[in-house]
Amino acid sequence: MRRLLDEAATSGGALVLHGEPGSGRSTLVDHAHRQATGFTVLAGAGLVEEAGLPYAGLQRLLDPVLDRAAALPAPQARLLRRALAGAGCPTERRLALCLAVLRLLATVARDRPLLCTVDDLDRGDRASAQALTFVARRLGRLPIAVLLTQASAPPAGLPSHRLRPLGERDAAALLADRLPEPPTPSVTAALTLAAGGNPQALVDLAATVTPEQCRGDEPPPGTPPVDGALGRAYRARLDQLPADTRRVVLLAALDEGGDPRTLVRAATAGGMTIAALAPAEVAGLVRVADDRVTFPHPLARAVVVAAAPLADRRAAHLLLAGVLTDGQRLRRALHRSHAVTDPDPALATELVEAVAALVDAEPGPAAEVAPGCDPAVEGVGDGRWAAASAALERAADLTGDPALAVDRRLTAARYAWWAGAVPRARRLLAGLGAGPVPPAVAARADLLSGEVELRCGRVPGAVPTLRAAADALAGGDRPLALAALARAGEAACFAGEQYRYADLARRARPLTRPGDEPATALLTAHLAGVAATLRGDHERAGPALRRVVVLGGRLAGPALTPSALNWAASAGLLVAVDGAAYRLADRAVTLARATGELSALPRALELRAIAEYWLGRHEAAAETSRDGLRLARATGQANWVDVHLGMLAVLAAVRADRDTSLRRVREMRPEPAPGSRPHALAAWALAVLDLVDGRHAEAADRLASLARPGSGRGQVLVQVMATPYLVEAAAHQAHRAAATAALAVFDRWASSTASPTRHALSARCHALLAPRGSAEAEDAFRTALRTHPAEAGPFERARTALLFGRELRRGRRPRDARAHLHDAWGTFTLVGATAWAEQATAELRAAGESVGVPDPAAARLLTGQQLRIARLVAEGATNREVAARMFLSTRTVDHHLRNIFHRLGVRSRTELARALS
Repeated sequence: MRRLLDEAATSGGALVLHGEPGSGRSTLVDHAHRQATGFTVLAGAGLVEEAGLPYAGLQRLLDPVLDRAAALPAPQARLLRRALAGAGCPTERRLALCLAVLRLLATVARDRPLLCTVDDLDRGDRASAQALTFVARRLGRLPIAVLLTQASAPPAGLPSHRLRPLGERDAAALLADRLPEPPTPSVTAALTLAAGGNPQALVDLAATVTPEQCRGDEPPPGTPPVDGALGRAYRARLDQLPADTRRVVLLAALDEGGDPRTLVRAATAGGMTIAALAPAEVAGLVRVADDRVTFPHPLARAVVVAAAPLADRRAAHLLLAGVLTDGQRLRRALHRSHAVTDPDPALATELVEAVAALVDAEPGPAAEVAPGCDPAVEGVGDGRWAAASAALERAADLTGDPALAVDRRLTAARYAWWAGAVPRARRLLAGLGAGPVPPAVAARADLLSGEVELRCGRVPGAVPTLRAAADALAGGDRPLALAALARAGEAACFAGEQYRYADLARRARPLTRPGDEPATALLTAHLAGVAATLRGDHERAGPALRRVVVLGGRLAGPALTPSALNWAASAGLLVAVDGAAYRLADRAVTLARATGELSALPRALELRAIAEYWLGRHEAAAETSRDGLRLARATGQANWVDVHLGMLAVLAAVRADRDTSLRRVREMRPEPAPGSRPHALAAWALAVLDLVDGRHAEAADRLASLARPGSGRGQVLVQVMATPYLVEAAAHQAHRAAATAALAVFDRWASSTASPTRHALSARCHALLAPRGSAEAEDAFRTALRTHPAEAGPFERARTALLFGRELRRGRRPRDARAHLHDAWGTFTLVGATAWAEQATAELRAAGESVGVPDPAAARLLTGQQLRIARLVAEGATNREVAARMFLSTRTVDHHLRNIFHRLGVRSRTELARALS
């Protein structure tokens, strides 16, 4: 727009802004008016009320300058005045009329540049639109700027710009201007999702948000208000449509997600044709593409339904039910249910049986999706749980037996939770208390409420709720009682209240039976193993947790659930079988995606990211956490939004990516609860950044505060993961005692596992705490380098090499230091860890050697291992020395070197050194 106005003084130009209602077209036109200083401005707008009056829009636009028509040739002036006076224009004279309009605008622009704007061009009369687009294509060097807006596709031959939905950052800026106080990032994400990025929908939502919702204390609204500005805009478009069009649009709105053939049959049965949709498409109320009818925004669908009289809605539901087949049993029953008002036990039973068939069906495109359900996250599952929830809620409304109705409503809430529809699940749970609730149903409701609170609300409050659910379920449903205890344990660990776990494990022991099914045995072993781990009893913890991993791999049939796989994956991480933990978490992710159980995905993705971290796959871990962040935001799991943000901050900090790490920390809710997992992850990330910058005391302070050994408070498990950084920060600081205590905890855990990575990190930590320059330190460093597994990624080994090289250099052994520093520098360069590579460079220079970047052309031709071998050979190392440094056989080095010479086209070590210089 700025370019259009800037260039208007020398050459004419036009721009068409198009986008759905509420996308900001009118706001941008107003902005253009404010920016057009020194311009003559003509402004018009398309009006539906005048759409049937040819040239009405053109008359409103040109009326302020119509007196300048006297300067036109007489025939053109008469033709223009005649058309704008309502006498019309013969078809054969339309070209002459358009040229007269162009000449009039050119006359007006002689004095100073002209800005001509028409908002909602496609809503006014067609004759005016044709004349204005004709003019816009022929401005040439005239000092005229034409700005047009419309909802439909832009006219051919004109520059255009589509106004797309706002991203989260722009949405946050808009909301900050409208809300009573700055929203948390998770609230911003939820409102952006609810608005679909539509600016006007965001403004309408902001008008309904309370301060408690801004802070995240209460869930934000899930949909824009129907009576907001955007809703009124859609209603105005709807009111202008013919009666038959409104009836067909209502059918399309009620048959959400249905087969388009159903819509055609229903319209025909009602005495209409699908062609009646054309005016609605022109009005921007629906979109017809690929034989499907969609709505530009979910609010448009809601407005259509809300605007229809009750009798029309019932008639439309019956039309749709009448054309659905036996293969569409759920949708047919649900449409029939919306056409009745009184309880109907038979119809309620039909809905329940149809839901059972849907739940038992294989996941996939063939699974039936019911109308009126909450949409699933794009690309995940088939929407069955949302469909089942909507149907069971309606079945509960039609059920005469209060106890049975409550049970069905609770199941609807659980399905809504699995579908990621948190507001719906909470609403259904809150509605259970309206009448008497059977004890067994109340216990299952507490279990679900506790899980929702764990993922989305105040975690400490979830522990007593889940514990009470377990106590109530213990007498009648042992597996469910154990699940409640395991979930309570997860909440206790999240909140940093591990001391509660012992009581939970004690409550689980009476529920254990010999010969339990694998899913039940998995839960009892998990509770016992985690409790033993938290009290440092790894001799008992190891066998129990390894049994959980084995049982998780054997799950099948109904016992195979994402939650069970998540518990098995977390057990695998606690006993450091990272490959098995990754496979279990990845299987949980795959299963949750296939079945559409969205509530389990953020936790499964967290576990997979942690496994990838330990396996040295930092980029994969970051990608997994980004996916988890997207899904946690989409499903309203605010606590796991912070978990994934914390994990992303740690991964960025480990790679010394300061900007990304700090940005992720800032995206977290203003003050994660002290002691919580997100709080600990943020502190770990900031501590690593302190360490990168040489602020060792600050880093040690942060990491030492993550947990209080022996108290059961704080994030013991996060501190164990961060112990190598704590030891590095505190090795020669006042916090040496804290580092020694943390390392003792780490050692007890690492020694109980068979993980080479943990053993290598333990050896590195002991080397850092050993007396500087001592044989003990050197032996520990060499043990660490020898123990780092090749399959776990090169990054941690490079960190060990850097620390060892630094220690040797400070011990006045620069020649010995250079080999390890070169190794570290090469690895950091290859993996793109720039800040760590710069530290290795600084250490090499301090050791008396300068470092350059290898020739990119040569480096791109070699694999990572080949480049490391080539660099060592170029520095003068013999094949035997290379083999010793890289823990390879001499024969392997010989083989790699031949391939290196062939790939680079060199014939000697001298030429190789030159190629890499």
